[in-house]
Amino acid sequence: MKKFLFLTIYTLLTISAFNQKYTISGYIKDKKSGEEIIGANIFVKNLNTGTTTNAYGFYSLSLPKGKYSIVFSFLGYKEEEVNIDLSSNQNLNISLESTAIITTEVVVTGEKKQNIESSKMSVIKLPVETIKALPAFMGEVDIMKTIQLLPGIQAAGEGNSGFYVRGGGPDQNLIILDEATIYNAAHLFGFFSVFNADAIKDMEIYKGGMPAEYGGRISSVLDISMKNGNMKNYEFEGGIGTIATRLTVQGPIKKDTASFLVSARRTYLDLLINPFISDSSRFKGSGYHFYDLNLKLNYRFSDKNRLFLSAYYGEDVFSFKSKEAGFDMNIPWGNGMLSLRWNHLYSSRFFSNTTLVASDYKFRTNVKMADENDQNGGFQFIQNSGIRDYYLKQDFTFIPNPKHTIKFGGSYIFHIFTPNSVSAKFNDIVYDLNTKAKQYAHETAIYIGDDFKINKKITLYGGIRAATFNQIGPFTRYVKDEFLLTNIDTIVYGKSESVAFYWSLEPRASMKISLDQNSSIKASFMQNKQFIHLASLSASTLPTDLWVPCSDVVKPQMGRQYAVGYFRNFFKDHYETSVEAYYKKLFNLIEYADGALPGDDVADNADNYFIFGDGYSYGLEFFLKKRTGRFTGWIGYTWSKTERTFPDVDNGEPFPAKYDRRHDLSLTSSYQINEKWSASMVFVYATGNTTTLPIGRYMIDGEIINEYGRRNSYRMDPYHRLDISVTYINKKTDRWESSWNFSVYNVYNRKNPFFIYFYRSGTVTDGTYINYAKQVSLFPILPAITWNFKF
Repeated sequence: MKKFLFLTIYTLLTISAFNQKYTISGYIKDKKSGEEIIGANIFVKNLNTGTTTNAYGFYSLSLPKGKYSIVFSFLGYKEEEVNIDLSSNQNLNISLESTAIITTEVVVTGEKKQNIESSKMSVIKLPVETIKALPAFMGEVDIMKTIQLLPGIQAAGEGNSGFYVRGGGPDQNLIILDEATIYNAAHLFGFFSVFNADAIKDMEIYKGGMPAEYGGRISSVLDISMKNGNMKNYEFEGGIGTIATRLTVQGPIKKDTASFLVSARRTYLDLLINPFISDSSRFKGSGYHFYDLNLKLNYRFSDKNRLFLSAYYGEDVFSFKSKEAGFDMNIPWGNGMLSLRWNHLYSSRFFSNTTLVASDYKFRTNVKMADENDQNGGFQFIQNSGIRDYYLKQDFTFIPNPKHTIKFGGSYIFHIFTPNSVSAKFNDIVYDLNTKAKQYAHETAIYIGDDFKINKKITLYGGIRAATFNQIGPFTRYVKDEFLLTNIDTIVYGKSESVAFYWSLEPRASMKISLDQNSSIKASFMQNKQFIHLASLSASTLPTDLWVPCSDVVKPQMGRQYAVGYFRNFFKDHYETSVEAYYKKLFNLIEYADGALPGDDVADNADNYFIFGDGYSYGLEFFLKKRTGRFTGWIGYTWSKTERTFPDVDNGEPFPAKYDRRHDLSLTSSYQINEKWSASMVFVYATGNTTTLPIGRYMIDGEIINEYGRRNSYRMDPYHRLDISVTYINKKTDRWESSWNFSVYNVYNRKNPFFIYFYRSGTVTDGTYINYAKQVSLFPILPAITWNFKF
């Protein structure tokens, strides 16, 4: 018996020693700045396998004992090849040297195959340098407008930074900056995004196949990472453009240990114009501006512990004054966020990230009208709305071997919603409308997902997310009559008393099957629920829109999406192509009821004026990308159909969504002419937006009454536009770089439709009545010039 036990133990130990694997792990950084590189590639030549760095530049790879040749690479950097004799766990940090891709076709080992070898689909990663190379609206580089050029993603309108993904609404996109939710991602009523490209390091968008670590929205995730700050040297970067100026400063606090980044941007037209407006002008004091501030601090205690502090604040301020009318209006709105993250490495295969976030969005209107007889008196009106979150998130990554990457964790969010709160004052009389009551909710989630490489051809991702949402008191429910005219009852909930509780299970799955070394097919499925909603009276997002929680009236929105795709690379991976088909079903969508007006929900519940319905969207997406060399760019085309069905609209008959567009085409290209000159262009074409117009007019009791057609039954003219830009580098040394960018928006001055309005002339009684329809277009041809510098 003892001999048997001895032989058994000896055999198990021998097998274990024979199969024993060791782990090589570390961080991949930019050699010049010390900035971690997200998505860098680690490729083992001997085994034809590898991995990529995570969002913090960390990688981990477990291999059997032996000698290996490992290549570390990332597009735009020189490859680093290291030979190792792996007989124990090793920590290996790599610094890659940046290289300019101008005259040669550079092929990056490992990276070239990610689009066909990864189990991820419907996900696109765009380097910030690619975004900066494209023509910019009014000279302002805009991340949000760039993603609108990708297949499956549509612009909300002319010049607008809002976007729709595969038939979903603008509130169904989760936008996060360093793990913090950004609720309003636009300045100037949507014409510029809040993200200053100089402060951004990486951007990734999921149109489908969303991993289990993401939740809370049912259409897409836009995950944006700020730069950490230069660990080696002080660096100044900025620019002066047509409407705004910006400056970014970064550098080491303690070399290779701690760094900082501060970035600021502000429009200045108001500063330039105001001095030329005379004090006697009726509109002296009117103006508009926006600004952004980004801050990042990080401290590396060791390779196992690191701390990041990120902050952002941006605000728009619109003011209008009329001395003649005694009218003074001030409307500020903006986002703020603070994110604290702790990275900890428990072992070479077990990575964790702990995040604390405070996020705030607020909108305020302050209107004053002076009393002719009392300059200190008059009427004052103040409106406030917004949402504030306090957020705790714990994420773990466990890599037991090269075949499995397991991610799991959980999160908790405390939401504070401020509905339309209104107060008023007339002379010394204060009107208390009792509308300052906030709404509160708890949201929790846990998740787990595993990316499993079954063999060289098949990779399977499976994940599940469980979430809960609980609206709590204090809260007052106003029960309306069937015509929404009178309150017939009130229900009062005490502090922390449950108003409504919801839960969800959200499965996620995707699969990749390699057909050969250059092609693969993929499929994905995801199901999500969304517990907070954006209530909008307009077709595009505006700062006046309200974020509202699920309640006893509003049920969670739910999305279920299926997708399949074919991916192939050509000509030694210099070209990437893909074709994806998707079908998305949406449930419990919300809209305002016909006739609802801003302010109806004052001293009331906003959800009393909502109607609910379902929807669906399906489409085909084509993508062709040239990724290396002097000439780069892509062509994206989407064919899609999106419809909604609401029982209270058109007798429950389906109608096209506002952003239903049958065809959407985008073409981008950049060409490096020589070391000093480069050029780029963007062309877009899209089927016209839908709208609802009158189909007839009648005179009843002397008044003309409009009869409207079915919802969104009229389609406006197609949208198309060409933008071009040229960049000239007038000086470039190791210490100083200066360039001029010349761009033209809407080169051939296309008058694209923004909206249609009607006016009339004459009278019915004398037979001269004529009704006219007029199209309003926003932007003609717009040239812009920007001076950029870096030292």
